[in-house]
Amino acid sequence: MRGEPSCPRCAGRVRAPGLFSDTWQCDRHGAVHPMQPVLPPSVEALNVAVNRSQVPVWMPWPLPVGWLFTGIAHAGDDLSGARATAVACSGPAPLGGFGELVLVAEELGIGLGARYAGLDGPDPGDSVALYKPADAKLMAAGRPTPMFHVPGAPDDRAVYVGEARGLWLWAIAWPEQSALLMHDELVLTDLRDAGAELGLLPCGALTPRLLG
Repeated sequence: MRGEPSCPRCAGRVRAPGLFSDTWQCDRHGAVHPMQPVLPPSVEALNVAVNRSQVPVWMPWPLPVGWLFTGIAHAGDDLSGARATAVACSGPAPLGGFGELVLVAEELGIGLGARYAGLDGPDPGDSVALYKPADAKLMAAGRPTPMFHVPGAPDDRAVYVGEARGLWLWAIAWPEQSALLMHDELVLTDLRDAGAELGLLPCGALTPRLLG
């Protein structure tokens, strides 16, 4: 059964546009781009999200050895298209055990990345000094992309943020030690450019990280 749209910042209920407002409204955060129900991991669900997205759909590609695609979420309605996307994957952590990574691409002010990071948001704020040397680097759509550690997140995760294709790029890793992936020449592909390669993506079970 399909769920209802929610606030991308707090997961609260939202009101659809109507007589008194032409935007989706959250009682706590005002006008928002509604977060649509999380889609279970499948190539079909990924294709749906990719085809309607106005922002990148980032995925480590190729996936690290043993890792699986474990879900996708997006914020936006049928009129605007997706203005934020969150892709989850999971597999063996660099130091042993089980690791998870959520990659968020979003426009300024959406708040989906801050939500998964466990921060007030909607954006990284002054705690991130983008003019200082980067804490990690990755490749995003073929371009070297500096990533900066975001302080203040809960102890169970590590949060990095950068800019790619003119939009926020968040990388949230559980447990915190899984952020070592960020220092291992991680290569991200915008799945809007992937084409038939999407059919090769290995899928696992839906992660509860996207539901929190």
